[in-house]
Amino acid sequence: MSFLRPYRHRLGSYESGMETTMTNATAAAIATATELVAANAIETSGSVISSADVTKNFSDFYIGLGLAVSSSLFIGTSFIIKKKALIRLANNSDCTQRASEGGFGYLTDYLWWMGVITMALGEACNFAAYLFAPASLVTPLGALSVLVTAILSSKFLKERLNLLGKIGCAVCLLGSTVIVIHSPKEEEVSSMEDLALKMKDAVFILYVVTVILVTLAIVLYVSPRYGRSNILVYISVCSLIGSLSVLSVKGLGLAIKETLSGHQQFTNVLTWFWLLSVASCVSVQLIYLNKSLDMYNTSMVTPIYYVFFTTFVILASSILYKEWSCLGASDILGNVIGFLITIIGIFQMQLFRDVNISFRHVQQLVHKTSITHMEFNNSATSLVDCSPFPNNSHQNGHLRSNNGHCYT
Repeated sequence: MSFLRPYRHRLGSYESGMETTMTNATAAAIATATELVAANAIETSGSVISSADVTKNFSDFYIGLGLAVSSSLFIGTSFIIKKKALIRLANNSDCTQRASEGGFGYLTDYLWWMGVITMALGEACNFAAYLFAPASLVTPLGALSVLVTAILSSKFLKERLNLLGKIGCAVCLLGSTVIVIHSPKEEEVSSMEDLALKMKDAVFILYVVTVILVTLAIVLYVSPRYGRSNILVYISVCSLIGSLSVLSVKGLGLAIKETLSGHQQFTNVLTWFWLLSVASCVSVQLIYLNKSLDMYNTSMVTPIYYVFFTTFVILASSILYKEWSCLGASDILGNVIGFLITIIGIFQMQLFRDVNISFRHVQQLVHKTSITHMEFNNSATSLVDCSPFPNNSHQNGHLRSNNGHCYT
């Protein structure tokens, strides 16, 4: 049996290797099972977390919706309050105190300050709404302020907007809403350093310089000549400067947010630049918005200002945050179509604002047209359909004359 010893040694080695392999396989199976159990536990806990996140997102959505609606109510009401103050100032003082004459008499009127406070509350609600709800929801709801202003102006200011003007308002709001829905969403900026780097972009610098030069040209040349006859003059100044004021407010808000989180930003020169920019831009906006409200119908000022302001804010924020590269073809087409719709609405409001037409006039016109149509049908049926006969001949009791008419 000595010849079997080498084989016994090999067999023992083989059995030992099999035991080691089985042990390793068992350990691997146990490890795999442990990983699966852990993964299932993580997945289960993840489902609980996601459910909580969904509940939180729904609550945030409705909070943002409520804030956005409240913002529109406050802002729409503020236009009426300030307009009432300007009307009272025009009736109780000399014309040099009026905003349209370059006066600042409204600064001493408590009613005007109530309008400013109401607008500030609306803007605060609007700013807070962006923290809870998406921009595609909050920004289009700003159109509700136009409807609020139109309703309140007819009630408290006795202003009337003709039918074509109302349709133009609806078209303007439709176009601006399409622009907002298809516009790029703003990129999150985590620090003042990131914002400072974005501000060095050549396109953004060109936009800021262009806005300043165009505004100066309007204020110094266009406004003295056409400010009283064209509503777009004052509103253009408000909208152009307003686009810069929004960017400044966002920069100042970022500085305050970082300061509250422990990173002091009021030692940063850029923070004070934003603060000065906000103060100057908002002052210019208020001056020229008061001029437009003093000169023109509130129902005309509000929708045009909303359209222009929204368009320039979207343009400025898109240039600063570089988001147009992320847009698809459908969004680009949506922006173009929305802009064209807005232009059509504005031209319709401007061209037909002096036409005396209302829904009652349209009803009367339709009624007169229907009566005329009925009379024409009655006169047509009273004529006898005659066959062609020889001139001055009798047939079947009818006489046909040279002019082709039939007589009995």
